[in-house]
Amino acid sequence: MSAKDRQVRTAIAEQASEWFVSSDATRLAIDESEALVAWLKASPVHVEEFLSVAAIARDLHAVGADADYSVETLITRARADSDDGQVVWLQSEESGTDRNRVPIRRYAMAAAAAFAVAFLGLLLWDRIPGSRLRDSTSSAALHLETRHGKQQSFRLADNTVLHLNTETAVTVQFSQAERLVVLTSGEAVFEVTHDSKRPFRVRAGPAEIVDLGTRFDVRLKPEGTVVTVVTGRVAVQPARRHTPPQSVELGANQQVSVPEGPWSISLMGVDATRITAWMHRQIVFDHEPLERVAAEFNRYAPKPFEITAPELRGLEVSGIFSTDDADEFLAFLRSLEGVSVEVTATRIRVTQK
Repeated sequence: MSAKDRQVRTAIAEQASEWFVSSDATRLAIDESEALVAWLKASPVHVEEFLSVAAIARDLHAVGADADYSVETLITRARADSDDGQVVWLQSEESGTDRNRVPIRRYAMAAAAAFAVAFLGLLLWDRIPGSRLRDSTSSAALHLETRHGKQQSFRLADNTVLHLNTETAVTVQFSQAERLVVLTSGEAVFEVTHDSKRPFRVRAGPAEIVDLGTRFDVRLKPEGTVVTVVTGRVAVQPARRHTPPQSVELGANQQVSVPEGPWSISLMGVDATRITAWMHRQIVFDHEPLERVAAEFNRYAPKPFEITAPELRGLEVSGIFSTDDADEFLAFLRSLEGVSVEVTATRIRVTQK
């Protein structure tokens, strides 16, 4: 097993531990049980790790006494829900979680339990319909999303990897003819595995991106869609078909902004590494207005920053900040000459002295 595979496996084990604690502590709400069903459907490894945690804590027969929300019921639902569709991602790992949590499985699992659960996981892998990408002319759409301040990566069945930034939602649908992802909010980086028989397309607001074998970032903003190419090339065209067809090709370190309304584009050269710094839990600014910096940081911060002094909104700021460390950004603001910072219960106000 490679280091990357071990990292993914550890992340899945941590997620399984959190799911088990949540389901064991109280009766799951309907939306929570649906989320657990979706997580179990994502991969047989998820099932295996979840049952591994259950094996440590108690006998499997005692897990989830409530028949409607028991592990067995949820797994059965996961199997039934995927009868008419394809599970199109295999692995996931979430960043922005508490790094100090250690999976229960590391310390407590006995060898016999590990063997039994692993064997059960293999059985479920063969039996869950849709756990392998099947040849089909149609597939069920699958929804993925992240919460505020969280990030998550998904590896699809074709080995394409989706990296979802904070507050991002996508819908994935594979068929024999195409691979389609619809970005409905937020931002995502796509590492696409080329398949000449099935084009990979991303729809995001007014733009449609056709992959030409590449890695690219797509971000939805209120005013339109921003596409940045990290490596390779993409073609960007209107989401609604135009006659005659219109499109533009982008290469590495190029960015295009597609506004809502009539088709018009603005192509420019950028540092794609800076644009995608969020994948390393960082945001990078180079002489950016403080108002824009605060707005970007608010995508991750638990408590929003509010620039109340009009004179400060255009103040240029440069630096590299961690999206997980609001105190670091707070200390930076307090170090600025003529700037006063007030922390309240609901927000952080930045005013002029």
